[in-house]
Amino acid sequence: MFDASYSFLLAVAATFFVAGLVKGVTGMGLPTVAMGVLGALISPVAAATLLVVPSFVTNVWQLLAGPGILSLARRFWPMMLAIVAGTLLGSAWLVSGDTRLTTAALGAALVIYSGYALLARPFPIAERQERWLSPIVGMLTGVATGCTGVFVIPAVPYLQALGLGKNDLVQALGLSFTVSTIALAAGLGAQGIFQAETLAFSVIAVVPALLGMWVGQWLRGRVGAQAFRRGFLFCLFLLGAEMALRPVF
Repeated sequence: MFDASYSFLLAVAATFFVAGLVKGVTGMGLPTVAMGVLGALISPVAAATLLVVPSFVTNVWQLLAGPGILSLARRFWPMMLAIVAGTLLGSAWLVSGDTRLTTAALGAALVIYSGYALLARPFPIAERQERWLSPIVGMLTGVATGCTGVFVIPAVPYLQALGLGKNDLVQALGLSFTVSTIALAAGLGAQGIFQAETLAFSVIAVVPALLGMWVGQWLRGRVGAQAFRRGFLFCLFLLGAEMALRPVF
């Protein structure tokens, strides 16, 4: 599926370290960074298979970081079920290998989201709207996950708009990302993509991802949250622009 040269392994390790660092500080960003960088080196489906194990381990770590798991699961179970259904539907497109349009669309969505988040105030969502929005957001997130291997749009801006506390938001993101990772693994497995070599490299990638996440959590207590948020959103904007323009070049 890919050439396991020394330079490639070094690139994978560096990518997952940086992705883990971003996740450690912000609570998100690992799949976005990993798919964005690795997608320029290998096929999207190969990048997605490398992503599965480190994403699962770091997301479970994030999910277990607080006491609110059961209450969040009760609140968001319709969204989680919809994520699973959408991911299983979209994974066939990822496996097909023709992901140029979906990658470009995701890049455009990242540009719009990061640009809006940098320039505008967050939009609130009322509790009565949450009941019917959650399944829709879950389905759209699942389809985007299945097609691109990235779990960000529209789950992240939606959860941020609900006005959750800091710890609850980090755990809610962890719950969404964990479910998305499991569903993506199931979708890829159903398509016969996983191989022993692929899983081995994915397991190895856990080490730099966890190291980066640990460093990121250490930095989170020392870097201003607002300053890092702006920096992260700016990087997300640049990454989205690169993904959106990739089919052109």
